[in-house]
Amino acid sequence: MRKTPGYFLQLIFVSFLLSQISCTNQTKSDTIISADPKVAKIKLPEGFHADHLYSPGLNDQGSWVAMTFDDKGRMIASDQYGNLYRLSIPPIGSDTTVKIKVEKLEVKPVGDTAKIKMGFAHGLLYAFNSLYVMVNDEGDTAKSQHSGLYRLQDSNGDDEFDKVTLLKSLDGDGEHGPHSIVLSPDKKSIYVVAGNFTKIPKMDVYKAPPPAWQIDNLMPLIKDPNGHDETVNIHGGWIAHLEPDGSHWELFANGFRNPFDLCFNDAGDMFAFDSDMEWDFGLPWYRPIRICQVTSGSEFGWRPGTDKWSPSFPDNLPAVLNVGQGSPTSFFNGLDAHFPEKYRRSLFAFDWSFGIIYAVHLEADGATYKTKGEEFISGSPLPLTDGIIGPDGALYFLTGGRRIESDLYRVYYADNKQFTEPLTATTLSEEQMIRRKLEEFHGTPKAGAIDFAWPYLKHADRYIRFAARIAIENQPVREWQDKALNEKDPVILNQAILALARQGNKNVEDKALDALATGDFATLTETQQIDRVRAFELLIARMGMPGEEAKSRVAVYLNPHYPAKSNELNRELCKVLVHIGAPQSVEKTMALLANAKDDSAYQITLTNSSDLIMRNPQYGMDIAGMLSKVPPQQQTFYATVLSAAKTGWTPELREKYFRWFYGAFNYKGGHSFVGFINNARKNALANVPKNEFNHFNTISGDSIVAISGTSMATATQRPKGPGRDWEVDTAIKYVDSGMVNRDYENGKAMFTASLCISCHTVRGEGGVAGPDLTQLGTRFSYRDMLVAIIEPNKTISDQFGATVFDLKEGGSVVGRIISQDNDKYIISQNPFAPQVTRDVLKKDVLRTRISEVSPMMSGLINRLNPEELKNLLAYLKSGGDKNNEVFKPKK
Repeated sequence: MRKTPGYFLQLIFVSFLLSQISCTNQTKSDTIISADPKVAKIKLPEGFHADHLYSPGLNDQGSWVAMTFDDKGRMIASDQYGNLYRLSIPPIGSDTTVKIKVEKLEVKPVGDTAKIKMGFAHGLLYAFNSLYVMVNDEGDTAKSQHSGLYRLQDSNGDDEFDKVTLLKSLDGDGEHGPHSIVLSPDKKSIYVVAGNFTKIPKMDVYKAPPPAWQIDNLMPLIKDPNGHDETVNIHGGWIAHLEPDGSHWELFANGFRNPFDLCFNDAGDMFAFDSDMEWDFGLPWYRPIRICQVTSGSEFGWRPGTDKWSPSFPDNLPAVLNVGQGSPTSFFNGLDAHFPEKYRRSLFAFDWSFGIIYAVHLEADGATYKTKGEEFISGSPLPLTDGIIGPDGALYFLTGGRRIESDLYRVYYADNKQFTEPLTATTLSEEQMIRRKLEEFHGTPKAGAIDFAWPYLKHADRYIRFAARIAIENQPVREWQDKALNEKDPVILNQAILALARQGNKNVEDKALDALATGDFATLTETQQIDRVRAFELLIARMGMPGEEAKSRVAVYLNPHYPAKSNELNRELCKVLVHIGAPQSVEKTMALLANAKDDSAYQITLTNSSDLIMRNPQYGMDIAGMLSKVPPQQQTFYATVLSAAKTGWTPELREKYFRWFYGAFNYKGGHSFVGFINNARKNALANVPKNEFNHFNTISGDSIVAISGTSMATATQRPKGPGRDWEVDTAIKYVDSGMVNRDYENGKAMFTASLCISCHTVRGEGGVAGPDLTQLGTRFSYRDMLVAIIEPNKTISDQFGATVFDLKEGGSVVGRIISQDNDKYIISQNPFAPQVTRDVLKKDVLRTRISEVSPMMSGLINRLNPEELKNLLAYLKSGGDKNNEVFKPKK
């Protein structure tokens, strides 16, 4: 689920009355549409069927986010903010009169009349005759059970849990707190996963050597300007392994942002579905939601603000699949499903924001995997929270979260009686077996580890090199330090010095730098060059700025190769060279800043950003805004690095540098984009002579910077607030109290400050993505306006909106139809760039349907106080006419 309360308040105001579209001549299909409207909105692959089973909210049972099945085939589910429930679900094909039996699940200790309430769970697992509950107390200090892993048991066999054991208390809560619990592939132990607001508790074993987490990045650190992640900062989200009784905790991996779940494939390899930081959208350190193969001791480089690691860093692992934007929730395999083999061997990844279940297909590739993804199930809206393959082989999933409407569904193939035979066992590749052998040396010193692992530091497979380095780091440094410093093979040297930088002492820094500054840099491959520069960076980041002679040797070694041919290598080189003050490093970086182009291949994701905009406007409009004026990420990277440069400037270079910022404020990005740009600007201004500060402050955009969430507001007045969660009945009471003598200028300013003007025109001023609102007041009452603003999905207009195109080959596309002919639909997907269109060929379309989600999101007036709201409504009612009666004093 999305991570930040109130996030939607900062998104862009798309339209008043902008709803859905009905169109003629739409493609017809023989696909059977369910009579149940909740099922009819779901797009399924051919041959699959869906049942809507239950709606917890209709029975005052909350919004469910976690579930498991017990040993009797009953489902156990948890309300995000409340109780546990146990469900007896009728089999597939049962008479519709057979209802689901639901009971509240409480713990009744033997000999005690008081019941213990359990719930608030983000993760549930029934195993070892126990129910494991990952309580996430969401900051509820009144609860008796706070965040942690609990074990519930039935000690007397009466089918009631009567014993509660706290296995581990966890310091973290909320949507980045402790999450899922997963049974190991051999069904003998347990794994747990937690987000980046959860501190890592003391472990018995660390697969990577005992914790020494640091920033490990020479990028000037600018923390998130809106205050995100002030809890953990460095180690990020994590995964741990433990025994069923809660003993022997091992830290298996860390460095995630916020993985909600993990799973294993048929070969027993672990994967996690990690979230993005949507506020970073459009910035060079943004990382999309992604599927990661999680190996022993792995690190994935989540760090605060600007200092997130690049996937190219050899001391972390990359994603096996970059998905795009979204909010990862459930993640599980299909091994026990009665599905065709393709899907049984797939991993199913849930996206809460955009209502998509992805099927991820894996193909062994050395010690890791190649991946292909497809949209398996989707709906709009379909806020997916948890999923599981039931004991009957069907896929069960929940929607809900954040107290919104919650539902339970079941999906099955044909009659659910096919594809029940066991799958053939997967044969491990040679590289996978090598990696697993190396992982046996993780967690503790072992005899023979150095001799065995050392040659694999130069293996062609990145995952094997990583596993070999972690094996070396687990051994006493004194046993391999000299071996590392005297290594002659350039590939092994890169990995060995990385290990030494992480585990060695500062007194070896100069020797390690000298070892790296040997050999012909130009003869290395680009990957090896990146590894070499990263080793320099890690040494300096960990052990401090070297002396002048050592800095000079590093500069002499690297400077001739800067700039390089690739953006990624240039990023590494510029960080190190600017940090040590290498000659010409500022001049060379400024030349790159002027002309840098972004790599399109670097931004490839499974889902195109434009395809997500109309699936969920609450989040999609931020994407739309960025795509309408995409920031130059490589230039932003260079500008951020240069913000810390104190020397190497000429007056001409400084003039060009600060003028770059003025232009950068015109780009659009995530919620923190402008704040990051402005803070980099401020950091750079701290390095200019005092008598020149005013000049550079002015030319860099100080006069135009007014930070307001995702963008610069151009309104002369900003909302004073305090705002509130407006409801129609509350708002209309203020309107009924009098709509005369309103403030025209304030109403116009609220129209701009709320960003309505980005999409709508009043008297010729504004955007064109939504309808012209000049005549709004002649057709709609104040109540009509408030309903359209506060409850945009309640009444659907047939003049504006989106159509969902379900494609024959799977997946779907959402957009507004601009025109069509016999062969194709021409659609627009971005309200902020309506001139950018896309063709959807009719021969590829299985069916079309009206999207149930209005492109206008709710909550856009929640920053306004009552008087500001009345002024805005008056401005709309008047059609922008300052002479309207509503602006005149009461007679």
